[in-house]
Amino acid sequence: MIRRLQRRFIRIAVLALTLAMVLAVAAVNMANWIAVRQELKNTVTLIAETDWVEGENGMLSPGSLPGEDVGQPRNVPGETPPPKPEERGSMHPPEGGGETPPPMPEQTGDRTPPEPAGSPGRGPGDPHSRNLMNESSWFSLLAGSDGSMEVLDRRLVTETDEAVFLDLGAQAAASGGSSGFIGDYVWTAREEPNGTKLFVFLNCETRMTAVRNLAMISGIACLAGILLALALTALASRRAVQPTLRNMEQQKQFITNASHELKTPITVISTNMSLLQMELPDNQWVRSTQKQTGILRKLVDELVYLSRMEEENPPLTMETLRLVPLLEEGAEPFAAMAEYAGREMKVEADPDLRIRGDRSSIQRLISTLCDNAVKYAGGEGPILLRAKAEGRNAVLSVSNPVAEPLSREQCERLFARFYRTDESRNKEKKGGFGIGLAIAAAIAGNHGGSIRAAMEGEGRLTITCTLPRESGPEPGEERHG
Repeated sequence: MIRRLQRRFIRIAVLALTLAMVLAVAAVNMANWIAVRQELKNTVTLIAETDWVEGENGMLSPGSLPGEDVGQPRNVPGETPPPKPEERGSMHPPEGGGETPPPMPEQTGDRTPPEPAGSPGRGPGDPHSRNLMNESSWFSLLAGSDGSMEVLDRRLVTETDEAVFLDLGAQAAASGGSSGFIGDYVWTAREEPNGTKLFVFLNCETRMTAVRNLAMISGIACLAGILLALALTALASRRAVQPTLRNMEQQKQFITNASHELKTPITVISTNMSLLQMELPDNQWVRSTQKQTGILRKLVDELVYLSRMEEENPPLTMETLRLVPLLEEGAEPFAAMAEYAGREMKVEADPDLRIRGDRSSIQRLISTLCDNAVKYAGGEGPILLRAKAEGRNAVLSVSNPVAEPLSREQCERLFARFYRTDESRNKEKKGGFGIGLAIAAAIAGNHGGSIRAAMEGEGRLTITCTLPRESGPEPGEERHG
């Protein structure tokens, strides 16, 4: 029992820890995924709103970001940038004595753009945003009002297949939205004053690969943590239950030893009483002593049997058994007892139902349930013994009417040692020691099953035993086939 409780504790602890770790890893990866997608969207939007100029090396570089030099016209990527002041001779005053034009921003030596209004901290003009744009791989498309589409600039991407870019632009235009994700690209669209539409595509393969790698690494770490937790929990639980397990083993050993020690004096007393009865055949004291000796011997036998059934590996001989013959054989003597008491015992069972178990133990289980039903039957109604298949299990139930319905707590305690619903513990009423159902529960557990009791219908107590069903052929079937 302690071993089963230990395994149940390990399962519950590991399940709880697994759930917590999975939720934590999922939350971290989801937050990272959302943050990366949002950053990619912000970056492609910033690229689309930035004025780009062509540098001396032939590469595009951001000239003015959103919020900088608002009065200057925006250069669409791919268009020829306006001439520089020195190229158009703006360093000399125009003829006619006009005023000298104000110096351009690059002439002032102040190359740091002002922080956009209303954007405290990190904004479009901060170094992080500039680095993102400079390190990004992107291209732009210009869609005309007639539906035509032209690649404006693709010098910042490694792909040179124009058909791929035009296909991505067609997909973005067909979506009808203003931004989104297509494959390994994030895109945004911007309406131009002349009626055209600018599409900017940012390659996000590297960032999304990093997100997937983080998810894979965190998943492997989560699995390793679960396995480590399983090993540590098993080790810790074993050490935790060791004192309790040792106490229970000592208790079982004590019961076994005490039972064996009691058998000798019980046998001597019984023999002496038999001799006295031969000399004093009508002596009531001798008869009473013999009766109590028989009760004591039965109690010792049941304690020894219960102790054996509650061992970690009880001595069982497992075989395939047909349940109907066992039910009929076990119920026969109790059917006569029920008839003598004015009751009827009915057996309803699936003739093809088979289980795998120890024959003597299953017979003891059936006889215990039938004896309990006949002994404690009250009120009106028959005693029903049923056996049927439910999925992979064989369900054996014994139902009998009771004079006084049992509470839920009483039903749960029926399988405890020495528990009796009669609090006076008067054996003269029904007999028994309160060990029979504890033995039945131990037998069911040793066969991989379970047992429970509940009040059903109108004042009927039903004890249900669930055992694994055997679906293979019976012994000898293959030989005869």
